[in-house]
Amino acid sequence: MIGPTDPGIQSRKRLGLEKETKMEVRVDDKVLLVTGATQGIGRAVALEAVRSGAAAIILTGRNKQRGAEVVAEILELGAKAAFVGANLEEQDAPARVISAAIDNFGRLDGLVNSAALSDRASIADADTALFDHLFALNTRAPMFLMQGLIRHLQERKAPGSIVNILSIHAHGASIDLAIYGATKAAVSLLTKNAGFAHRKDRIRVNGINLGWTDTPGEREMQAVKLGKGESWLAEVESRMPWGRLIQPEDVARLTVFLLSDISIPMTGALIDQDQNYVLGVLG
Repeated sequence: MIGPTDPGIQSRKRLGLEKETKMEVRVDDKVLLVTGATQGIGRAVALEAVRSGAAAIILTGRNKQRGAEVVAEILELGAKAAFVGANLEEQDAPARVISAAIDNFGRLDGLVNSAALSDRASIADADTALFDHLFALNTRAPMFLMQGLIRHLQERKAPGSIVNILSIHAHGASIDLAIYGATKAAVSLLTKNAGFAHRKDRIRVNGINLGWTDTPGEREMQAVKLGKGESWLAEVESRMPWGRLIQPEDVARLTVFLLSDISIPMTGALIDQDQNYVLGVLG
């Protein structure tokens, strides 16, 4: 039985480490950059971060109207916000976004790489245009956004946290998501590498291997682009262990935990947030 005289507790007290801690996930006063933040997961992450104490959020995306709407939601919650319109497929976009974020609020403390495309193509079907399209947004952009934040934090000699929204398909991918899965697998490697390389800078880098999630983009993909109609969601959710797909808010809670100091010293971790991936089998 562990009690107040336990040697471990006494040792921690001598070292000044025995403090009362609470399991409270907070990102108080942090300035965060969230990509793909005009809807879905990015929007949910931005709002959850504000509810958890973030001082300011920089949003990126292509849709200015939706960006303005999310900015208004954040302002109403009492935090600061700015929208930086950007097409992250453009090579210079990551540097421009990092620079604009710092210009707006003077510093950056964290980054969430949420923007991604999930266009379908198998190894046999993919062409160079689709390959370059997916790798530009899903891999190159988060890589150089990470680089920009890491350099900024090193200059400040400040700690920070990066969360990359990856995919369960990084483990192998279904046939028609081969290229998409490859883009996420590449960022998985970069996540672990950056976590190791910058641990002594106190810059933590973690990733979430996300399963099937109900987002506006996924609804359009399934109902319209794949031609499954409006009934697809009810049919799929009836087969799910929890009777629903993952929701953006589920992802947001885990993301904010990884951004927060309560997840220290976790770095280089890849967390599977899914309800179907079991023993290496997708389905």
